[in-house]
This record gives sequence, C-alpha cells and structure tokens, in this order.
Amino acid sequence: MTTQDDNAICRTDAVTLAARIRDRSLSAVEVTEAVLRRMEVLEPHIHAFCTPTPELAREAAAAIDRRISAGETVGPLAGVPIGIKDLVATRGILTAMGSPAYRDFIPDEDDISVERLRAAGAVIIGKTNVPEFGYSGVGHNPIFPTTRNPWNLALTPGGSSAGSGASVAAGVAPFAIGSDGGGSVRIPAAHSGLVGVKASMGRVALYPGCRDERYPGVSSWESLEHIGPMSRTVADAALMLSVITGPDPRDRLSIPAGDVDWIGAARASDLRGKRIAYSADWGYAAVDPEVRRVVGEAVRVFERDLGCIVEEAHPGWEDPYGAFWALVAQESDLTGMRRMAEKHGASMSPHLLAFLERDWKATEFTDANVVRKSVCNRMWRFMERYDLLLTPTLAVPPFPVHMQGPEVIEGRMVGSTQWLCFTFPLNMTGQPAASVPAGFTKDGLPVGLQIIGRHLADASVLSAAAAFEAARPWANRWPALLDELGL
Repeated sequence: MTTQDDNAICRTDAVTLAARIRDRSLSAVEVTEAVLRRMEVLEPHIHAFCTPTPELAREAAAAIDRRISAGETVGPLAGVPIGIKDLVATRGILTAMGSPAYRDFIPDEDDISVERLRAAGAVIIGKTNVPEFGYSGVGHNPIFPTTRNPWNLALTPGGSSAGSGASVAAGVAPFAIGSDGGGSVRIPAAHSGLVGVKASMGRVALYPGCRDERYPGVSSWESLEHIGPMSRTVADAALMLSVITGPDPRDRLSIPAGDVDWIGAARASDLRGKRIAYSADWGYAAVDPEVRRVVGEAVRVFERDLGCIVEEAHPGWEDPYGAFWALVAQESDLTGMRRMAEKHGASMSPHLLAFLERDWKATEFTDANVVRKSVCNRMWRFMERYDLLLTPTLAVPPFPVHMQGPEVIEGRMVGSTQWLCFTFPLNMTGQPAASVPAGFTKDGLPVGLQIIGRHLADASVLSAAAAFEAARPWANRWPALLDELGL
C-alpha cells in the first residue's frame, strides 16, 4: 500500500529530491521505497517497466545513504530514481530490447549515459518497455505486455521510449532516459504530457549498441540517434543533461558540451524581441484539428505573453519521409537482422519483418543522402532568419494501443507512421529540439509543442522551454488514473 508521504515523494521533481537527499531531510531509501510501492500499484495498469530492478535499487539507495552519513561527497543525482529505456545497455540487467532474439541478454557493460548516471548517484529502478528494437513510435512488442498511456489506458503513450514516458507521467520516477532516432524521446513526451529533449547530435555520447560487433543485429542508427531525458519539468531535463552530455572516445561523432550551461539555460529568460517561426504543418502535412488548435494557442503565448515576434513560415523542403526510412535502413545492420529474422521471424514484429524483407537498392541510399543534404541546407538558411522554430510535436493526439498509427488524418489517407512528420526531420539535421506540453485536447489528452533551435543552440531551446513553462505551467496536472487509484 502507498501512503500520503509516498505520494508527496513521487510527485516531487528530481531537482528537489536531489537537494533533500543531500541535506538529509529525505533518505535515498525512503525515496526508493516510495517509488517501488507506486510501481507495484501502477504496473498492472500501465506496463511501463519490462524489467523492474527493486533489489538493485534498494542496494544502491542504501549505499548512497551510507556515503552521505559518512560525510562523503556524492553526485548531483544521488538517490534520485530513474528508469532506463530497454534499448540502452545496462551492465548486469536484462536488456531484451523488446525482441525474442534478446529475451535473455544481459550486457557486461553500461551504455556511456548509464555509466554517467550511475556515477552521479542515480538509482536505477528498472528497464522501461519499448517496441522491438525501437522500430516504431508506439509501445508494443512480442515479449512484454503493451505499455499504456496513464492519461487513458486504451491509448498509446507513444514510443519508442514508451515505458519511460508512461513511468514519468504516472510519477513512478521523476525522470527517465530515452533514445531518439526519429523522435522517440519527443513522441512519448508529447503523448504523455512531458518534457523530452533531443540535444544536438553528438552532445550525448553513444555506445555500445550497433557500434560493438558483440551485439549482432542491434541497430542504433549512428548518424540519427540521440539519447536524452524525459521529465515533468525543464529543470529536471537540464539536470540530467548536465550529467550525461560530453564526448567519449568510444563515439566518433560525440562533441563537447562545455559551451552550454545546462542548468542555467533551464531558467526562464527574457525572450522579448526573439524572432520565431511557426510551422503548423511544414506546408504539406495532414494535422489533426485539435492538435492545430492546441498548438496554435501555445504559439500565441510566445507572441502575447513572452514578447516574441512570431511569423508563420516553413523551411520549404518536400516531405523527406521516404528518404528518412532509407537512411534508417542504411544505418541498420540489415545482414545481422535478417539472419536474426531467419531464426526468430515467426515471433518477431510484423512491421519490423516487412522493413527487413524489403529489397533495398543502393540508389535509394544515395538518393536519401542527397535529400538529407537538401533538408540540412534548407534548414540552416531558414534558421538564419529566426532564433527558434515552433511546430506541433506530433500530427495527432494519442490513439489506440493496437495501432502503429492512424492512416487517416484531417480527412486525408496517409501512411501509418506519417503522424511522426514533425520529429524525424530534426534527426536528419541533428539540431536541438524539445517537446513540451502545449495543452490538452477537448478530451483531456496531452498535446506537445516542439521547440527547435539553430545548430548547436541547445541553450536557446532550454531557455525558451523554461519561459513557456513559466507562462503556462503544466507540472501540477496529473492523469485522472492516479486519483482513481488513490495516488
């Protein structure tokens, strides 16, 4: 059974929890036990955690308390609970990646980001659920129960960081780590009413994933993928980024992060006079009318309340949807994954098998790279005129869990993944982007606003997100499910 004290702890942000654990007004063990009790109550409903790690969490929390009692210096996340996406390697903890092929896989090393989180004192409470190998924007796979949205259990929380989104939205952890190859941090942030940040390409070093030959068939999409935070507040996202960013020799694409004061950037700044572009649909996309309404109202806050100069404008590229998926195929271990499918195909996800069975041509890959260059060039020219670009994060609100995505949007027939049209182009360009809660539909479902910065302008994205958060606070709104369960 949870208690009122448990609920107070679970509704507290990571920045505050870290401070209270350091000043000993709360113990790491108290916090860990509170979130584990909440997990026990919620998991039968939301299925956010495919592999809970309660005993490891208790051991880590007790060790933090001993260090604090002994007067030792502890890291900035000491005692703060966190969920780790099940595509991210965790030493000694099952990392199944939603696939029957990795059902029993336990890595012998951590991902770089997990190394840094552990060193900072974060307490891992479990691995969060994903679609198979992350090749989807939702939360179902062949080996674990489908993750559900705490705002409405019949709907998806988005993916591929599905369990991370659901766990934070439900207050099981104040933040969680996700990975984003085509939007997979920002998608569940939008559908789950959260902050999700994709920092500039290379800010967070990535390893191992497909960069290690010991993991055949696992593809991390080297020039597309980012790892980033999902949280209820901008300050919590910045706190995590301050820990996990920075180069590492194991990632040849990693870059320095010292030019960004992550925590300072998350303080609301004066945006008056900033030039902001707003693209409601890229000039070509089908977008749900409720998304248009909610995001349009959010954009007006930047003009009316924050003093920005807002213009409706589009970068001007043609839809790069096909090129993006060709880039994914190019960066996938198609040989290893096809061998895997020969062995496990009968139990693998149908949409993943269809992707692997396609007869990809070399010209599709070269054409995709040409399209990518065009998108990048058009974007930098466009961003020369603007400080920030705003869009919806997704074209639709949350939809039923059994779907890959709606095939009719705004009365138009579309592909089942084209609702992701706003997220994946920013993986092609590599620039910073965050999703923040824009508001809610008439049915009470969360909608995300995407804030996009210039190349390497991570601080401007966080500052704008913090200013919007101050103008339109969201962290005090929780899913009705929690009231129904007494949480």
